[in-house]
Amino acid sequence: MGAKVRINRYLAAAGLGSRRSCEELVTQGRVSVNGEKILDLATLVEPDVDLVTVDGTPAAPRERPVVLVLNKPVGVLSTVRDSFRRRTVLDLAREHGHQGRLFPIGRLDLDTSGILLLTNDGSLAHRLMHPRFKIEKTYLVTVAGDMEGESLARIAQGIALDGAITMPCGVRVLRRRAGTTVLEMKLKEGRKRQIRRMLSMCGHRVLALHRKALGSLEFRDCAPGSIRPLTDRELARLRGLAGLTESAEEKST
Repeated sequence: MGAKVRINRYLAAAGLGSRRSCEELVTQGRVSVNGEKILDLATLVEPDVDLVTVDGTPAAPRERPVVLVLNKPVGVLSTVRDSFRRRTVLDLAREHGHQGRLFPIGRLDLDTSGILLLTNDGSLAHRLMHPRFKIEKTYLVTVAGDMEGESLARIAQGIALDGAITMPCGVRVLRRRAGTTVLEMKLKEGRKRQIRRMLSMCGHRVLALHRKALGSLEFRDCAPGSIRPLTDRELARLRGLAGLTESAEEKST
């Protein structure tokens, strides 16, 4: 465990202004620690452990940007820490020798496997998660039963969840066997347990769910449970997806 610091000092080290102006961010209710809004200026945070956000954007002391790709196994939490001491993606990162402050870009459910990015770059994370950029994510989904065309069309066109219609998405059957259907689904939004809920409304239980790709980035060499830094080419393409620079693919066209 590292030494804890006062919240205003932490925010100032993250480049968000003077300690006094950072205190105003707290009193205005714009700062959260591990998902909980704070108003107490005496709040202490532990760098490299606690996730601090300002207006929903992660804030971290300035350091060399790091972006890692993890092929998350089922049973690992996509959180910074867990009060029940269950294994998290950061535990897995540290087991592979990646130290320092990291946080996941988005999340995958406990029972979902696949591609998840970890970073200390709050600006990149914010843009990748922002609805404006609508980054397409590709999933492999195994469902119980033989999924027919009517259900496929319903999923593709959008389903009412929580009072709002889901965005149109790509869905196609890869194979059918042994009473199951394997689908490829491409979504540009990520509501809570969206794929499972959509398919359940069509009468199909999800047996397995795996995120295969982010945009055109598939990370095929990243085996289940493995984690590594992005290559320069992958990072350029990722930043292109986030609208931070022209992607390598765009430059080649």
